[in-house]
Amino acid sequence: MASTSFSAAPHKQIINRVTLGEDVTIEVYRVLVADNVHQTAMDVLNEAEGIEVLVPDAANRDAVKEKIGSADALLVRSATKVDRDLMETASRLRVIARAGVGVDNVDLDEATARGIAVMNTPDGNTIATAEYTFGLMLALVRQIPQAHQSMNEGRWDRKAFMGLELRGKTLGIIGLGRIGRAVAKRAQAFEMNIIAHDTYEGAHEIARGEGTIFESVYLDDLYARADIITLHPSLAEDTKKMIHAQALAKMKRGVYLINAARGGLIVDADLAAALESGQVAGAAIDVYHEEPPPPGNPLLKAPNIVHTPHLAASTEDAQINVGVDAARLVVNALLNQDFRNVVNPAALEKRVV
Repeated sequence: MASTSFSAAPHKQIINRVTLGEDVTIEVYRVLVADNVHQTAMDVLNEAEGIEVLVPDAANRDAVKEKIGSADALLVRSATKVDRDLMETASRLRVIARAGVGVDNVDLDEATARGIAVMNTPDGNTIATAEYTFGLMLALVRQIPQAHQSMNEGRWDRKAFMGLELRGKTLGIIGLGRIGRAVAKRAQAFEMNIIAHDTYEGAHEIARGEGTIFESVYLDDLYARADIITLHPSLAEDTKKMIHAQALAKMKRGVYLINAARGGLIVDADLAAALESGQVAGAAIDVYHEEPPPPGNPLLKAPNIVHTPHLAASTEDAQINVGVDAARLVVNALLNQDFRNVVNPAALEKRVV
């Protein structure tokens, strides 16, 4: 997801004014924190002069809707769905800050039409997600969860869990953003052969500038050559449901697939069928099109799959980082008119100056 950083003139709107003593008046902006963030992030907001923090019951959408009408900024993680219905009650809203990378829980078209800048925090959970990707990779090729389960069931099945080494295997990375590049760096330490695909040529140049050794390939070439494929693109029109039956058929038989990016990248039924047929030897899935996945999701009963409940960014370190980054984005935007990591820059063109 591309982002933009720049300053803009203040939006003309009625601001709350608070008088401190007889001669001092300050402008106060209200920030609605709709999802749980680390206390360190709350401290950033609470300590900023000119910021009033609103904290509704995060699990209650009606409570969020009730307070958003007086909010100048909204801070969310992934739980709150910032759709047209919510924005229609947010007449003052000018900023939405996402504590995390993906903004698919925000209706960007609606936000842009209303002149609301949407900002994300792409750096805070990069390392957590890259490390977790390798955790999934090792769990997958060494069958660690299955071996653990067999021990819990009282068995000693050493021969049943013969695995693979990562050294010498070809890792195909789809998406060379911050996380994809961090995965590539770690793959070098495992002595893997790295091939990568990203539609943005600049991503390849950035990766090479960071010292990563890899081969740039077309997507079909990556499918045909990779022993393990890990997904790291943003969810967009050209990537949505990109892992479908036709794509899976182009992959090397016995490939391993990892998705710790976005569930919408995969057609669940097609991957389940590929696992059943052995076209895909195994998959590790941390994200789902619908979360939690409903009981009828075909992947839940597919063989040779490792499931986790959207944990890639769930480290204390990452949650502190993204929360603090989001809080700082809000403070700078409201108090200094300094907008950074804007994913819909066209929104700022609609601002009244």
